[in-house]
Amino acid sequence: MTIENQLLASLSRETYEKLAPYLKRVSLKQGDILQEPDEIIEELYFPIDCLLSITITMSNGSTAETGLVGNREVLGINAVMGVSETSQTEYSVQVAGSAMKIEARVLREEFERNKELRGVLLRYTQALIAQISQTTACNSLHLLEQRLARWLLEVQERVDSDELRLTQEFISYMLGVRRAGVTQAAQKLQESGLISYRRGIVQILDQPRLEAASCECFTILREQYDRLLGTKPRGHP
Repeated sequence: MTIENQLLASLSRETYEKLAPYLKRVSLKQGDILQEPDEIIEELYFPIDCLLSITITMSNGSTAETGLVGNREVLGINAVMGVSETSQTEYSVQVAGSAMKIEARVLREEFERNKELRGVLLRYTQALIAQISQTTACNSLHLLEQRLARWLLEVQERVDSDELRLTQEFISYMLGVRRAGVTQAAQKLQESGLISYRRGIVQILDQPRLEAASCECFTILREQYDRLLGTKPRGHP
């Protein structure tokens, strides 16, 4: 199966060809910071096989993830809503890989005049709002073990791989919890035969049972994305 960005793939050939000269394939490394809080968003990223995070940091230094961006999404969508748009969040690379980058100015101009592109990006904006809302509720109401299972499934779906290169330190940073909590939750999932963890690599061993161990948030969000953006092919290359 060819891995590609699902938003770009959903565009008609005519619309895609208008953007193609301005799309640049880039390689991103884990930990790269793509956008700092309050900076003007100059570029947007359409992930192919990388995973990007939207995080927010409180005044006491604690950090939590508010959104995940993978190969059916785009990072920096608020840049098309107006000139000189900023965000209070930080954009970073969670899983290394490649993405298609485009200048915000170019995409904004095409967004304003192209009804098809505007419809696709506005539906994605709805999906992103649903993700942020569901994640907020999940972080408040569900057990850490459920949240970890849900988060691993979301990562898996966005990079199309059962093998995830993630350290426990990074997972704790994304979930906004102490590393010891992640260690304990991951150990429970591993003892149940759902995942294996070694040297910064999480391997999903039993996806159906991991979904059962997760809260309902993963299924709810997947259904919302499928409704708004079209069903994504299941399975892995």
